[in-house]
Amino acid sequence: MVQVEVSAVVAAARQLMLAGQWGVARGLLAATQAAEPADTRRVALALAEVSVDEDFARQTQSGTAALEALGRAVETLPDATTRWDAALLQLRSDYAPALFSGAAELGDSLLAQALVLRDTAPDDGRAGMAAFYAGAIADNLLADSATAFTHYTEALKRGETAADDLVISLALRHLGDHAHTAGDLELARAQWERSTELRQKIGHLLGALAQQVLLSVLLKTEGDEAGARALATEVNRWAGQAGIPFIEKQTAAMLD
Repeated sequence: MVQVEVSAVVAAARQLMLAGQWGVARGLLAATQAAEPADTRRVALALAEVSVDEDFARQTQSGTAALEALGRAVETLPDATTRWDAALLQLRSDYAPALFSGAAELGDSLLAQALVLRDTAPDDGRAGMAAFYAGAIADNLLADSATAFTHYTEALKRGETAADDLVISLALRHLGDHAHTAGDLELARAQWERSTELRQKIGHLLGALAQQVLLSVLLKTEGDEAGARALATEVNRWAGQAGIPFIEKQTAAMLD
């Protein structure tokens, strides 16, 4: 039996997750035999993150078992930061189906949870991620753009303080959408391009494709119909091959 540091396995699994290789990441983690309770908890957290991330990407709801296993691992060996991480994953798991089904009635409850997580986060990176979800919930479930903008701005500030490229990219994506809606195309392009670059830097396939969809929208707004169509065509092809149905459908609609 080959012995490998669990931290290295978890890091590899997370990179596979960002690359859209959820099944490979899950297989790697499932094959990992942790010798210490702390490592068992770490693997459980990684498995739950992979499952929740895949559920969002593929619009499935199969992460329940992984979240329950994580809960048991935290109960066996309590840890405040892991408990916070588990609560954020549960929020993400609850938010995704509400987003895709338009379940606005869940908005107030989910927003309250996001704000508690922001206020109890152990560091700026985590606080920034919670602030981002507060913004997304306000925006997409409650149609409260002013509140959403405030939370996105906080998420950007926290992300920059923590040098967390993922949090920064998420905040910029949604701030850019606000700029686009307001008609400030120059600011929208700057924010969307920086968000795209950050996602490419960390190897986030779904995120980079989602950003390129927005850049295609921007090209169309700017009057470049041919450029918009060419970019949407490539993103549609990538999304189809990667098995990301909501981006595939979105870009297919743009090509009709």
